Amino acid sequence: MRVAVAIPAVAVVAVVGLADLKVRTTTDTTTDTTTHTTADTTADTTADTTADTTADTPGVVRAFRPARSRPVMTNTTLTAVPGVKVGHHTLTERPTGCTVILTEAGATASVDVRGSAPATRETDLLSPIGIVQQIHAITLSGGSAFGLDAASGVMKYLEEKGIGFPFGGAHVPTVPGASLFDLIVGDPKIRPTADCGYRAAKTATDAPVVEGNVGAGAGATVGKSAGRLDRAMKAGIGSAAITMPDGLIVAALVAVNAAGDIIDPATGKVVAGVRTPDGAGLADARVLLRSGAARGARPGENTTLGVVATNAVLTKTQALRVAQMAHDGFARAISPAHTPVDGDTIFSIATGAKTGPADVGLIGELGAEMIADAIVRAAQQATGIPGFPAARDLKIP
Repeated sequence: MRVAVAIPAVAVVAVVGLADLKVRTTTDTTTDTTTHTTADTTADTTADTTADTTADTPGVVRAFRPARSRPVMTNTTLTAVPGVKVGHHTLTERPTGCTVILTEAGATASVDVRGSAPATRETDLLSPIGIVQQIHAITLSGGSAFGLDAASGVMKYLEEKGIGFPFGGAHVPTVPGASLFDLIVGDPKIRPTADCGYRAAKTATDAPVVEGNVGAGAGATVGKSAGRLDRAMKAGIGSAAITMPDGLIVAALVAVNAAGDIIDPATGKVVAGVRTPDGAGLADARVLLRSGAARGARPGENTTLGVVATNAVLTKTQALRVAQMAHDGFARAISPAHTPVDGDTIFSIATGAKTGPADVGLIGELGAEMIADAIVRAAQQATGIPGFPAARDLKIP
């Protein structure tokens, strides 16, 4: 019997307004086949100026940032950007799933695809020379190229709501998407379909995004640079956002399914990745590379998908530049990144709620920061599945 769980993107997030401490939260997301979901985030009000990642405390991320004055945010995920909704649908029996980012009022968008074997749809429309100026959703999914079918369900959902380019008696929504390769986890015959996309879109909300083993990240793994799956680890969905003093918001969501290790840029330490031969520790892909022990990950089994969103007004050309700059976040938090066996892709969307001239360079720089933060969270918020332990499962001093 196939069991599916529709998971609305709802979580409770509290952020401590310390000048030198960006986020210190604990989140535990559990999904089981009885359609029960728990998303709980607890803020710790104790100031801590040590930049580290505590492996024996589940889901704790301490990021040391330069002091700055900005409003306390109650939502530090992609949906902090007004006009953006996120929904997940998870097929727990494999696991796999899809994640939908809705911009029902329309948003300017572009994309930068750097993968050697990406699975994408409608990305040509996002070129600055393309005639389409607005998108209505982005679909991220597992299932490799099969998972691209999920976007059809999102189109159906939007058409039913009268959203899209009007033509005769119909509306044609613009829904680009990308899929990651997770067929190595569970039964590869179980993969996202149009129904998965429809259900994810239907559950989308503007509440803080649920992270970890959900949606497109349900079957995501990392740490395959040793060329062996039995030393890999679990990752998933992560999200991060920042609000600047002038009201500019930049946020990111990432489905992390990389060949490389996940590195916390704040500490330089490995969060999750290729394990030691006994499976109990982290081998560090950077050490393996320099020692000559690294083995190329198998082709076609790795892809990290990201979305950067802002409330600024951007043209498609400017949105493309933001997507290009945001890839720096991949390089900071994944080692190695952009390999020949990765299908790395980043979408960039701008809702235009904050009027006035936009500083594209600043938005791109913040986009890279948020992408890196979201990648670390994807590893920290993941939970282990058979054969693939998560960061919280390893007791690393």
